[in-house]
Amino acid sequence: MNDMMKKTGLFAIVGLMIVLTGFMQSWNTALQILNMGLISAIMALGVNLQWGFAGLFNVGIMGFVALGGLATVLVSTDPIPEAWSAGGFRILLALVLGAATVVAAVLAHTRMAPGKARALAVLAILIAGFFLYRGVFDPAVGAVEAINSASAGNIGGLGLPVLLAWPVGGLLAAGGAWVIGKTALGLRSDYLAIATMGIAEIIIAVMKNEDWLARGVKNVIGLPRPVPYEVDLQASPAFVERAAGLGLDATTASTLWVKLLYAALFTVVLLILLWMVQRALHSPWGRMMRAIRDNEAAAEAMGKDVTRRHLQVFILGSAICGIAGAMMTTLDGQLTPGTYQPLRFTFLIWVMVIVGGSGNNIGSVLGGFLIWFLWVQVEPLGQWLMQLITFGMAEDSALKAHLLDSTAHMRLLTMGLVLLLVLRFSPRGLIPEK
Repeated sequence: MNDMMKKTGLFAIVGLMIVLTGFMQSWNTALQILNMGLISAIMALGVNLQWGFAGLFNVGIMGFVALGGLATVLVSTDPIPEAWSAGGFRILLALVLGAATVVAAVLAHTRMAPGKARALAVLAILIAGFFLYRGVFDPAVGAVEAINSASAGNIGGLGLPVLLAWPVGGLLAAGGAWVIGKTALGLRSDYLAIATMGIAEIIIAVMKNEDWLARGVKNVIGLPRPVPYEVDLQASPAFVERAAGLGLDATTASTLWVKLLYAALFTVVLLILLWMVQRALHSPWGRMMRAIRDNEAAAEAMGKDVTRRHLQVFILGSAICGIAGAMMTTLDGQLTPGTYQPLRFTFLIWVMVIVGGSGNNIGSVLGGFLIWFLWVQVEPLGQWLMQLITFGMAEDSALKAHLLDSTAHMRLLTMGLVLLLVLRFSPRGLIPEK
């Protein structure tokens, strides 16, 4: 009972802070914090599945979130027929040739006897395959990127409903996790962290530089939405009348209504995923994963395939992060590869998991809401605090100027302070694992 009261109290405090934001600042800001808090909670669930269940130190969260965002473009945007006829099919052919080259090299390596002949055969396959791949790929990419490069220059997507992009984002991230896991999960935990960090940077670099895929740093804007556009609501006489009945103008009411619809969708996804990971936690599979996490050697001695189980949980956690990435890109309405930064999409998610309670799914959700709220609100609160501190100082004071300029760093200072306080007074998190 005390544990339930503690959880309820902590969530009530976070909810009260969001409500106070609505009263003291604006409900638009409060709902924006709520929506991003829901998405952050889903990301934290994915990381907690990997770290809390299996002890896998994944520092490449950013890459899987970005793959989810990429899926939104590839699924929901309309295809560009001119680009496909100019070189889109040749790009697909080149990718198939590249994959076939890798498969042929692996087969040659596994089926030929060790020796100089095998080494030469593998090398010949790789060199020939590389030049064949580039010979087909490069001209095709040039032709696609030349098609209306100011507003397109890419192949577009499938033109499907954007909600389908959310599970597809999870599948795309899961596929990336399978490839990474097959090569990196045999590494020690510190080397795994380095490998996942490097691979995440590679994913972002590909998204930035391959304009044919999703316009690179030119960005994709105006993505389809699962909720109405504000301008459409404002043009509806019935909606305008209902807004006036509530004492709101049509512009404010439409913005709030759209954010509420997003919040409802995100809440449904969060509850479904939370239910699934809770069932997994209390299943025999979940107990086995925690046994592997606590003592790999003992689990192997009992006949458990540790590497295979690690791969399973790595894929599942990455898929959840991919779903969250697709949801976030849908909320933003645009894909901007340049905004994917490790500080925001890796470090901050880890802070959420640690503060909420590693190994506890409810704690990860709490950490997602709490840390995102602080991340958003600390800077304006820090500016107000610095203005209060420097109120009596002369206008030309160097100290005053320095303190006011330092408000931009309040976020990092606060995250470090929160981590220190939690690790000192509640090292297992606000809601620890049982």
